[in-house]
Amino acid sequence: MSLDTACGFVQSGRVRERVAVVVIGGLSLAVVLAVAFVIARQPSTVRQAAVPYLPTVNATLNGTSAVLLVAGFACIRRRNVAAHRACMLAAFVASSLFLVSYLVYHASAGSVRFTGTGWIRPVYFALLISHIVLSAVVLPLALTTIYRAWSVDFVRHRAIARWTLPVWLYVSVTGVLVYWMLYRL
Repeated sequence: MSLDTACGFVQSGRVRERVAVVVIGGLSLAVVLAVAFVIARQPSTVRQAAVPYLPTVNATLNGTSAVLLVAGFACIRRRNVAAHRACMLAAFVASSLFLVSYLVYHASAGSVRFTGTGWIRPVYFALLISHIVLSAVVLPLALTTIYRAWSVDFVRHRAIARWTLPVWLYVSVTGVLVYWMLYRL
């Protein structure tokens, strides 16, 4: 007996879907606003010295997410559902840890200016802008994809996963490239 039945009501699929849309939309909006708030405010100079390693941690988490996404895709192509689920959930955890680390770093250190010159400058900003725009898109896509798998709606899960995977992979890979261009060039 499900919790809904035990509580004396049965929730329709439509209501569940609406609740999921509201939760996913609200969470996605909250994350975008949190990132915008942290980027827009002045950094705390007291904590700034405590987090110089976080850009490297962030790039590592982005790279880990990319590897897990590719591994998860390979697993599902081989019809290894359990390994696919584990890889995709681990990729989501890595991306979530990245987000927390990113917010902590930028709350403490503020924004870092790109100092490159010449042809690399427009390349950097093209990557950065596409990365930022798609990173705002990937959270609701990933949450919806996970929700549909969790709801055992595999037809709709596959339909959105075809969009989620390339966007999420692009965001993860370009996150590493932006880090490399900003801190290693």
